[in-house]
Order: sequence, then structure tokens, then C-alpha cells
Amino acid sequence: MRTHPISGNAELVHEMNQPARYEIRVRGLLGKTLLTAFPTLHAEADAGETVLAGALPDEAALHGVLAQIEALGLVLLELRREPIDRIG
Repeated sequence: MRTHPISGNAELVHEMNQPARYEIRVRGLLGKTLLTAFPTLHAEADAGETVLAGALPDEAALHGVLAQIEALGLVLLELRREPIDRIG
């Protein structure tokens, strides 16, 4: 039986389950109605794209946001993660 590559790295698993700040770039400019799907994130328009940014408590919350992006039919262009302890 093969294990998932991340399961062998306890430090990485721990890091992914810590709060982090994310920047999520999607294609197009989201209107107010679509932005209500992401109440915990700040939205900013940038060259015909929307950047959703903010802190998420853990990887499960990130997956929830990504699932919402998919459910709304949005095109994910970029995802950046920065641990909270490195911000500032």
C-alpha cells in the first residue's frame, strides 16, 4: 500500500493546518452578488481579474473556498499561501 507523499512529512502537515494568509486570483471581475460567497475574504480588482485575500484558519477552510470557486464556475488562476507568522 502506498502512502500519500504528504503523510510522511509531519512538519508539512502541521504547517498546512495552521492559520495562513491566502491570495486567490480568479478570472474576471466578480460583482457584489458573487463576492457574498466569500465573506471572510477581501476582494480587489486587478487587470480584469479578482484577487481574494485574507486569513484562513486551516487547510479545510481553504478547500471550502476552492470548492466554492468551482461550484460558481470561476476559473482559478493562482493561489498563494503565506504563513501568518511570516507576515509583518
